[in-house]
Amino acid sequence: MTVHFIGAGPGAADLLTVRAVELLRRSHVCLYAGTYLDDAVLGHCPPDARLIDTQHLDLDQITDHLVTAAADGHDVARLCSGDPSLYSALAEQTARLDAAGVPWDVTPGVPAYAAAAAILGAELTVPRLAQSVVLTRTQARSTPMPNAESLGAFAATGATVALHLAVTRIEPIAAELREHYGADCPAAVVYRASQPEQQVIMATLADIADRVTQAGFRQAAVILVGWALRPQMCAQSHLYDPARQRCGI
Repeated sequence: MTVHFIGAGPGAADLLTVRAVELLRRSHVCLYAGTYLDDAVLGHCPPDARLIDTQHLDLDQITDHLVTAAADGHDVARLCSGDPSLYSALAEQTARLDAAGVPWDVTPGVPAYAAAAAILGAELTVPRLAQSVVLTRTQARSTPMPNAESLGAFAATGATVALHLAVTRIEPIAAELREHYGADCPAAVVYRASQPEQQVIMATLADIADRVTQAGFRQAAVILVGWALRPQMCAQSHLYDPARQRCGI
């Protein structure tokens, strides 16, 4: 039997991949992050599936459930919010499963930053404005950030920044980013992207913190900052340059 780490996407049941839905339908045990997922996602599970909310469990307790279910002969769905490649504790869980001799695999999901960009109708890599996207977070009551990965160092590149797990620190984040992008730089916060409770705040680094604080967002929000969010009169992509096309390049 196999433990399937499945990217549940930003929360909407219809943003799961076809593969994810097929795995859920045949997994009679499902561990999920109740803090972030829409209940409709669990509707893909069998009616008699054992559903385990992990939001109050530590990693050892989660691993015990995974190992026990696999030992009982069940395929197990381990639903991760967003995509398992980002902030999912995938490495820690799979190391424990390897030690227990339990096979596992990974199914990707729609990452939260991509869902947020789609809701804004934004391309995060606009010619001459930004050609890179930094996916990062900040450190408060969480695992320390590596010394070289400061928010200021990333912002100094001018890339579009997508911050996860950081909305409770919106005030110091906005203050630090203003030093590099300027107060007029566009910034957005998307709360519970794709879910019924979804809310969007589009502002600038001058006022985004005040507006988010007033809205009371405390979790499940993505912060996007960068000039690509305001692409008026942007340069044309080389791919669609008429001169390039005339030359047959």
